[in-house]
Amino acid sequence: MPQREADCRALARRVIVFPFAVMAVFWFLVIVSQPAQSQTYKVIYNFTGIGADGANPYAGPILANGNLYGTTYLGGSDGNGTVYRLSPSGSSWKHTSLYSFNGPPDGAGPGFGSLAIGPDGALFGTTEGGGYFGSDFEICSCKGKEVQIHQFGRGTDGAQPLGGVVLDSAGNFYGTANLGGTLGDGTVFEEKKSGNKWTEITLYNFTGGNDGINPEAGVTLDAHGNLYGTTSTGGADGYGVVYKLSRAGSGWKQTVLHTFHGKNDGANPVGGLVLDKAGNLYGGTFDGGVNGGGVVYKLSPSGKGWKFSTLYSLTGGYGGPYNKLTLANGNIYGFTEAEGANGLGMVFKLSPGKGGWTFTDLYDFVGGSEGAQPYGSVAVDKDGNVFGTTNTGGSQNQGLVFEITP
Repeated sequence: MPQREADCRALARRVIVFPFAVMAVFWFLVIVSQPAQSQTYKVIYNFTGIGADGANPYAGPILANGNLYGTTYLGGSDGNGTVYRLSPSGSSWKHTSLYSFNGPPDGAGPGFGSLAIGPDGALFGTTEGGGYFGSDFEICSCKGKEVQIHQFGRGTDGAQPLGGVVLDSAGNFYGTANLGGTLGDGTVFEEKKSGNKWTEITLYNFTGGNDGINPEAGVTLDAHGNLYGTTSTGGADGYGVVYKLSRAGSGWKQTVLHTFHGKNDGANPVGGLVLDKAGNLYGGTFDGGVNGGGVVYKLSPSGKGWKFSTLYSLTGGYGGPYNKLTLANGNIYGFTEAEGANGLGMVFKLSPGKGGWTFTDLYDFVGGSEGAQPYGSVAVDKDGNVFGTTNTGGSQNQGLVFEITP
């Protein structure tokens, strides 16, 4: 059985237990902050947890061919979570439950990582529980057929994969396990495909030292085959790191690109990274920053290594960005798990300009039927419509899928 909602909240609380100094730092970037604009917020699906329907969507949706695909942590036929599709249908959306997880030996409880989609339409992801201690899976484009690729926790392969996976051009995929490995501090893994068979390979074992510990977030892949990721804790100061894995002979070498200090650079980067075409990395921290509510940051490659810059420092003392940001239409989109005008989370946009980055609060969650506490990344289409999920709220308080129209 998967860990229940209280355990996930414990995970959220865990990343902010480290104290950080109160700073009075002048922020050198010129930032223009804007209040919430005249966006249109609409609930497009309410989860019920009844029958094959899911409940508590921790992961955000992905967009593919005009459809939304995602997972729910609970619900489904056996209460162990689902994979779903939402398809446009006139002025509304049609929900289809593609798969219900059965629990051990099948997977259970898809975590915070969004799905990945292959060229043939197959969906790939991870479950926090089930298997032996978590699993990764493929849902074929034909409805209802699942392939369990690997069961974690048998040996030193890692355990409890939370962050989803990323595919390469050869059809292999990569991810992280939050626990396990040779030292119990988590791993980075590859699932290598040969014909119809998969082989799991552990690429890196975290040591709990300066390299970080227990990676919740999945990894990001660049065009050269390098992997980038974050750990929300560990590192020299205990506030987490940004790391790179690159091939070195027959193995992989880890390089720490930034160690968080819990000051104006933020603390506890739970959510992982996104990569732009120029090779810059963007991420968010759950905590820290000048205002204590986490930051949005950028890492740029340079001849002397990587340059770290804080793009925006959020307000509030708890509940900053918890998952990967989204790059779309030249902007950065993200959310906060709490904070916002009502302390229930918000969706925001950062737009580049000559003087820095302009912050726009797109929506502040109000709870109840409108939802609260978004954990998953948002998806953005070419017209700037933003799609996401909330873990709680909705008509049955089982979470929902929303759309924000500019």
